[in-house]
Amino acid sequence: MNTISSVVDHYIKSKPFLLSSLSQGIINLTSLSRIMMPEIAIHLGKDVKQGAVVMALKRLSEELDFKINYKISKVLKNIGEITVRSSLTDYTFVISDTLLENQANLLTEINKLQDIFYTSSRGVNETNIVTSSSISTIIETLFKAERLTHKIENLSSITVKLPQENISTPGVYYYIFQRLAWEGIIIHEVISTTNEFTIIVSDDQIDVAFKVIKGLKNVYD
Repeated sequence: MNTISSVVDHYIKSKPFLLSSLSQGIINLTSLSRIMMPEIAIHLGKDVKQGAVVMALKRLSEELDFKINYKISKVLKNIGEITVRSSLTDYTFVISDTLLENQANLLTEINKLQDIFYTSSRGVNETNIVTSSSISTIIETLFKAERLTHKIENLSSITVKLPQENISTPGVYYYIFQRLAWEGIIIHEVISTTNEFTIIVSDDQIDVAFKVIKGLKNVYD
């Protein structure tokens, strides 16, 4: 049987941005309840009082504040090593029959060098390669027959080591990227493994991005 609390809970949890804002206490509950009332009335098949909706929102926000803050803060406080690299170039190639072979040749060349940044991700139609700008000549020689759709220079990366709990805690990446978005950080690429993620940003935003990520350890203090 539907109740005001259950309908409010479903409404909020089906809207991630609203869910996050409610958990942080930055939404006016009275105004939100006024917007929600027509939909809640339809679900319940009867009129509802605004005060009852406000109370349901208040209970939910208190519950979310504990669950989200406790779980996410536990992960964020245990963020490990943060590594910054600069002078990177981002290439995007259309997938072809020869692309993997050329990537293998690139790895052979990189293995001969020291202190070279390299990462790659493959989608359905395109492959992205981010490397140290110092090997741009090698890239452009090996991939000259490939179709290049994007090339972005003057980039930097931030690699973050996360604790094991990150794989069982919902909302960790959402929270991190939300904080970066609030600071106006444009993320060119995101590369992740089980317990690490790397973001690629422009050189002129690296200082702010690093400050945001470093500050995550203390965000709930």
